[in-house]
Amino acid sequence: MPKLSVVVCTRNEESRIAKCLESVRENNPDEILVVDGASTDRTPEIAESYATRVIRSQAGSLVRDRQVGIDAARNELVAVIDADHRLKQGDLEALYRDLVDFDLDIVQSQLRAFDNSGFWVAAENEMWDLTHNIPGPRAMIGTAPAIYRKSKVFDRVRFDDHITATIEDTDLMYRISKFPELKVGIGRTVVFQEHAASLKTYLGKFKWYGKGDGEFCRKHPERTGSMVFHLLIRYPVVYPFRALCKGKFRVIPFFILQGWVRFYGLAKYLFTPKEPRKKA
Repeated sequence: MPKLSVVVCTRNEESRIAKCLESVRENNPDEILVVDGASTDRTPEIAESYATRVIRSQAGSLVRDRQVGIDAARNELVAVIDADHRLKQGDLEALYRDLVDFDLDIVQSQLRAFDNSGFWVAAENEMWDLTHNIPGPRAMIGTAPAIYRKSKVFDRVRFDDHITATIEDTDLMYRISKFPELKVGIGRTVVFQEHAASLKTYLGKFKWYGKGDGEFCRKHPERTGSMVFHLLIRYPVVYPFRALCKGKFRVIPFFILQGWVRFYGLAKYLFTPKEPRKKA
C-alpha cells in the first residue's frame, strides 16, 4: 500500500481516544495526525502517546478541523477516522484495495457496532445492512471512516464554511455531485464503531442529525422538498417496508423514530432565528 496519513478529529474524547489510536497504530500508517478541537479533558495529552502530531485547532467545528488535518497531511492518500471507530489489523490496507478495485476517489468502509448486544444496537446494525453496507459506487456516503485521494478531491471541494457546520456528509456529497469526475462509494471492509447504545443516546443523535438536515436545507432551499420526503416518507414508510420484506423487524422502530425525530430537528432549526456564524 502507498504511504497513507490518518486524520483523527477529537473533542473531549478522553474515554475513547486511546482505543481508537491503538487500533489505528496497529495498521502502521505513515503518519497519524490528531486534530483536537479545544478539549477541556485529557484528550490531547493521551493522543500525544500515539500520534505523529497533535494539532490544537481553533477552527471552531469538527467540519473545519477535518480540513485542518487533511491540509497538514503529507501524503496523497488520507484516511479520516473518528474517535468511536475501532480498526482491525489490516483494515486500512483492505480499504485502500477497495478504493483501487472500485476505481474511486473516496471510499467509505461498511459499518457495524462494536457490541451487538441490546435491541437498539442490533437495530442499528440491521439499518447499516439495509441502507449502507452495499459495496460499490454510490451517490451518497459518509465522510468517515474513509480514504480520500487528497489532491483530486480537495482541489474541488473542502471541509470549510461552504459545508454545513454540524453534519457534513450530505452537504459534501451534494457538492461532490457537481463534479462528475469524482467517484465515491462503499468498500467491502467493515469497520466497527463503539458508542453508547441506549434509546436516549440514539434520540439525541437523531436530533443532532436533524439540526444538520436543517442547516443543509437553509443553505440549499431547493433541496428542502427532497429532504422532507426522505425523512417523512423514506424513513418511516419505505425503509420499514423493505425491512419487513427482509425479515429485519428490530430496525422498523429505529427507522420510524429516526425519520420523525430528524424531521423535528430540521423544523426546529429552520424556524429558529439564524445566529451569526463565528469565523475561524
